[in-house]
Amino acid sequence: MSYYPYSEKTNAYLPATEVSVRNARYHDSFLIEQDDALLYAQKNSAANGLPAIAVSPAEGKFLHLLARSIGAKRILEIGTLGGYSSIWLARALPEDGELICCELNPKFAQVARDNVAKAGLEKVVKVVEGPAADTLAKMQPGDQPFDFVFIDADKENNLTYLLEAKRLTRKGAVIIVDNVVFEGHVADLSYKDAHYEGVRKMLAHLKTDTEVFATTISTIGERTWDGFTYILKL
Repeated sequence: MSYYPYSEKTNAYLPATEVSVRNARYHDSFLIEQDDALLYAQKNSAANGLPAIAVSPAEGKFLHLLARSIGAKRILEIGTLGGYSSIWLARALPEDGELICCELNPKFAQVARDNVAKAGLEKVVKVVEGPAADTLAKMQPGDQPFDFVFIDADKENNLTYLLEAKRLTRKGAVIIVDNVVFEGHVADLSYKDAHYEGVRKMLAHLKTDTEVFATTISTIGERTWDGFTYILKL
């Protein structure tokens, strides 16, 4: 099932796709310049048959700006795909920084490594293959907890990833969970798909979790109407 089933009721309230795409590209033309490494990551991912579900350039730069603004030195990415978002995040790190990426699909992981190497970031980025829940369970925060976490994997396990992210981060860390709106279908309880239920379960937890402070921001641009949850660990 598609993450974004067409809904006339929902889309009646939104600008036409061509309008939102044109608007996004207009702003991007002033604010975002994709270099050869980022363009290569997009083209190489497509050439290898990876699904076209990576973050947009604007979303990638937002992640970069956010990680950079909090002075992140260690970043955790859960769900890497072809490494496009990884490049944006890794470039926000200082020279001695580290980005750990969790990716289930071996092919995706190899494409991500290739794209990261093309960007000259292979010494900063480590792509770990396997189920993210298993990878995370083996990690310990130790003396170097993560400063920033980007969760963009299977939505059914969002709560598991959130709880592990909390365990592995310092106080004041930021956790971003992508794809939490799905054209409004998460808020429409008639949609029972596991992706939506996973987001709802996470939101229900956040309502009572006194160790975090969070909000959801809806977005519309080159991608369809969606959004992310912004979480601050207290």
